[in-house]
Amino acid sequence: MIAIDNKLISDSVLEAQFVCDLNKCKGGCCEDGDAGAPLEIEELNELISNYEVIKPYLTPEGIKAIEKQGKYIYDTEFGWVTPTVNSGICAYGIRDEKGIIKCGIEQAYYDGKLKWKKPISCHLFPIRIQKSQQDEDLEYVNYEPRQDLCKAACKLGKQLKVPVYIFLKEAIIRKYGEEFYEALAASAEVVKK
Repeated sequence: MIAIDNKLISDSVLEAQFVCDLNKCKGGCCEDGDAGAPLEIEELNELISNYEVIKPYLTPEGIKAIEKQGKYIYDTEFGWVTPTVNSGICAYGIRDEKGIIKCGIEQAYYDGKLKWKKPISCHLFPIRIQKSQQDEDLEYVNYEPRQDLCKAACKLGKQLKVPVYIFLKEAIIRKYGEEFYEALAASAEVVKK
């Protein structure tokens, strides 16, 4: 485990290899789980203020779930999360013609309608961030792929020799900044030796 600022990063973030293989997993992380996508407090306002821009990208089932449950809900185990359709797919998820689940929020972002890409928990997956129970400033940064769902991504990562932190460079920089990422990359070089 390495420490950068007030973050404890598991060695597997630096050493494990991972590249999403959407053709194999079909974006299953958007529907396989115990709740919707975890949300940070500031992201709640993003959903409120941008919902009308996001709504045209959503499925009728997703819109219905959001109208019934709300743009976000509170889960006693996970905190603020996105609502789901019948405890399955994220209400903001959409399936393309190949059956791959994509994010309606992200599609609006790619079309230039939003400046917010999607929830950071989704962007960082399979990295999961947890706050310390004892020290509210301390965060644990762990690599937690889903055992079956992410098999193809783990295999592709090994094949391409792409470490998790490199695959998730954009998301890590979005969350913690360029300076943090550079420190992380430098730490990875030290660990390699």
